[in-house]
This record gives sequence, structure tokens and C-alpha cells, in this order.
Amino acid sequence: MVNGEKLNLDGNAVADSIKLQLEERIKQLKERGITPCLATILVGDDPSSATYVRMKGNACKRLGITSMRVELPASTSTETLIAAIRGLNEDRSVHGILLQHPVPHHIDERAAFEAIAIEKDVDGVTALGYAQNAFGFADYPSCTPAAIMAILAYYKLPVRGKHAVVIGRSPILGKPVSAMLLNADATVTTCHSRTSNLAAMVRLADIVVAAVGKPKFVQGDWIKPGAVVIDAGYNPGNVGDADYEACLAKASAITPVPAGVGPVTIAMLLKHTVHAAEKFGG
Repeated sequence: MVNGEKLNLDGNAVADSIKLQLEERIKQLKERGITPCLATILVGDDPSSATYVRMKGNACKRLGITSMRVELPASTSTETLIAAIRGLNEDRSVHGILLQHPVPHHIDERAAFEAIAIEKDVDGVTALGYAQNAFGFADYPSCTPAAIMAILAYYKLPVRGKHAVVIGRSPILGKPVSAMLLNADATVTTCHSRTSNLAAMVRLADIVVAAVGKPKFVQGDWIKPGAVVIDAGYNPGNVGDADYEACLAKASAITPVPAGVGPVTIAMLLKHTVHAAEKFGG
């Protein structure tokens, strides 16, 4: 809240700030003969996944990052997918690898993630990347958690000493963002489907991270007056995991859906790819 006014945490502004900082870094890389390259693997023809891949590719091209799109049929086996990933690991022109998830159910997604070389794991999906993030020294933390931390930093919202409640415990969102908040000196409570009296727990939070994958799940009367609400969900119809209008009435600051966490997530993916190119580009 600034001068008594609620903050709409505009993700586009944060993303633009990140991308502006990347322009000079990309220019310097190209002067060395290195063009950052992100390879995105899409298995199957899920329309939402295809849209996400297209958005990421367009974002790359606007910044001058090469976007390599690898498309595999839905019938692809785990072994074939892993072989494709290993080929990208060995390709020195590729600096980052993103496996668009979810993959078809017959594929061992975890095995596929683990096949990504740590130096190219720009989406922070490997077990090693997760561990490095928990210890606080990951080069490429999971992009949505990194985006959440970037939003808090951009708007100078205090984290140290605050009580953060994260709703959701997925290995690429809830768990890593809990670790990042803890590393930033917040007191963190991670809630999930087995949490008793969830609403009462959320009412204790100075910072609420909604990452549960259910539309309008977080209710306005769960929010402590003045709390910060970060909605990391996206559901059909451009609806987040929090009831925006109801939560806005109580919160001091809140991310909208869309144009909140989403664009910053893509910006963090680009940032990690550039970092990988700087570190391993030759």
C-alpha cells in the first residue's frame, strides 16, 4: 500500500524491467559470437501447452534469443524423449532446455526432467536444481518462484521477518517458493490439501502465495488486512487461484490474473537462458 492506495502488482512492468536489463547482456554476447538459445520441447498437441510454447518463443525472438522448438508426437516414449533431451545437452549452441509440462501420462516426467543437464536446466526442474535452490545458490531457480520473488523485490515489499503462507506444495512452485521465502528470512508455512483449518492459517499471513490450481480458491475473508497476495494460479477464463475482487478489499497489494506472475515467469526464463549463455556459451 502506497499513500493509502492499494498496489496492483503489475507483472508486465516487472517483466519489462527484467528484459530491459537483458538487452545489453545479449548485445555483449553477440559481440562475442554467442546467441543465447532456448530449446523448448513440446510432446503432444495439448492446445494450452502449445500456446505457452508459442508465447515463450515469441518472447525470445523479441529479445534476440534463438528459440529452438522441438515437437514430438503424443505417442513418444520416455526413452525417446530422454534421447532427444540428451541430444540437446550435447548441442553446444543450446544454452537452456525447457520441457513443457505436463507431458502425456504414459511418460515418466520426472525421469525426463532429470535427463536435463544442470547447466541447461533454466526452468529449475531437476532434483539437483531444486536442492541448489533450497540451499540458496541455484543459478536457475524454478521460474515461477523466481518471478514471485522478483515481484516482491521490484515493488520493495518486505519479506524479512514476515509470515508467508504458501498454498500448494508442487515441486516446481509451492516447495521452491517456500524455500526462497525462507532464505529471504520470512517465516514460512506451507499449506496443502491435508492442511487442517486452512482459512485460519491463511489469516495469519503477511504474504499469501496462492499456488493451488483451483479457480478463486482463496477467499477474501481469509486475508488479513494489509496482507500481500501473490496469485500464481491460472485457470480457464483468465481466472487465478484467488478471488481477486474479494481479496483486493483486504489486501494492501495483489497480483492480477492475467498480467501478474505470468509475464514475469517468462522473463525469468529468458534471464536464466542469458545467464547460461554467459556462463557456458564459449
